[in-house]
Amino acid sequence: MNNLMTNLTEILILVFILITFLQSGIDKATDWKGNTGWLKGHFSETMLSGIVPLMVGIIMIIEIITGILAIAGIFQLIANNDPSFALYTCALACITLLMLLFGQRVAKDYAGAFTLTGYFIVSIFGVYILS
Repeated sequence: MNNLMTNLTEILILVFILITFLQSGIDKATDWKGNTGWLKGHFSETMLSGIVPLMVGIIMIIEIITGILAIAGIFQLIANNDPSFALYTCALACITLLMLLFGQRVAKDYAGAFTLTGYFIVSIFGVYILS
């Protein structure tokens, strides 16, 4: 119980990342056709138009790995007071969000790119407090 209270901020950030990324990755896996179809239109006028399924696959895998790492990070913080997996989770979340930001900017979806800012702030704050 002591490790839970000592690491409460870190655990809450990891729960946020867990919900965000695991849900998104699972959604991509369960609605592959819908996601790739929408994104093909989204990127149709860009240099990325021919590789949408590859991009979605890479993002999906990284999102699921990030969610699984978040679970491991929560467990390690509570059980062992070890922040290693938590730091890896937050760093991978930042990298994933930067990949998504790049795609949104290329597609000239500036409002979509802006919505990623809140997620990035939470993730980079996690990196900061865990470093």
